[in-house]
Amino acid sequence: MASTRRPTYSPAGRSRRPAAESGSGDKKETAAGDVITASRTIPEDAAPKPPKEQKPAGATVLAFPEPKGRRRRKRLLLTVGTVLALVAGLLAAAVYSPVLALQSISVSGTRLTTPAQVEAALKPLRGKPLPQITDDEVRGLLGPLVQVKSVTVEARPPSTLAVAVHERIPVALVKQGEQYQLVDVDGVQLATTNDPASAALPVIDGGAGAIGQDLFRATAAVLAALPADVLAKLSNASAQSVDAVELKLVDGQTIIWGNASEKELKAKVLAALLKAPADPKNPVRVYDVSVPRQPVTR
Repeated sequence: MASTRRPTYSPAGRSRRPAAESGSGDKKETAAGDVITASRTIPEDAAPKPPKEQKPAGATVLAFPEPKGRRRRKRLLLTVGTVLALVAGLLAAAVYSPVLALQSISVSGTRLTTPAQVEAALKPLRGKPLPQITDDEVRGLLGPLVQVKSVTVEARPPSTLAVAVHERIPVALVKQGEQYQLVDVDGVQLATTNDPASAALPVIDGGAGAIGQDLFRATAAVLAALPADVLAKLSNASAQSVDAVELKLVDGQTIIWGNASEKELKAKVLAALLKAPADPKNPVRVYDVSVPRQPVTR
């Protein structure tokens, strides 16, 4: 499209002037103050045109191949993700699968209790998948059985739970009325008997209620340190104070133990003294191991 430029001129202050004398007749005389206009037509070909977007001849986009290292990483991540998903699915199936439901319980290590008592206490676990059964759950169900100190639990697929019971060890008898109670080192009552000879344990004179908790614990700690063969030879134990624990053997001999310190060493020394050959002319009546590195017999 052709553009037209029309400049304007304002001949200010000029007076009326005659027309040009050239005689051409294409100019007319104008009054002062008139506006003289002039126009010029610009050829269409001469008008400026916006630049055209140029594309390189035969231009194409080249797709470079992905680096091998990146491809390997992607494949590795995809493989790991698939394996993890499969493992998670298998674990979920195992945890909730009725195939692994508990059907039988194997019990070992019972002496004061019976396998039937342990199985009865664990009855709420029957039918529950083995992976869902925890050690704490088993211990909680066996809590009412005071004879059980700890347990070891092992799942044996597809449907068996093995329970190894670790019972408390009775160390003495405490007379209560006409019966004798078996107690461990903590004073926990484990069982009762009418015949003290059946337990082969010493009798603590007065028991925990009569001699006080401190003296009872001191005496029980001494008895717990003795070997089973020595413990079976004792008839009773007593304590005037925590530093004056005394033991009596079934044949009337006295053992001065002292306090509960170095009880392992004292137990070894006492066991060695009891195995020494007896002298019929000078029978030993007292074994003093209160100072275990300098034992005395008299």
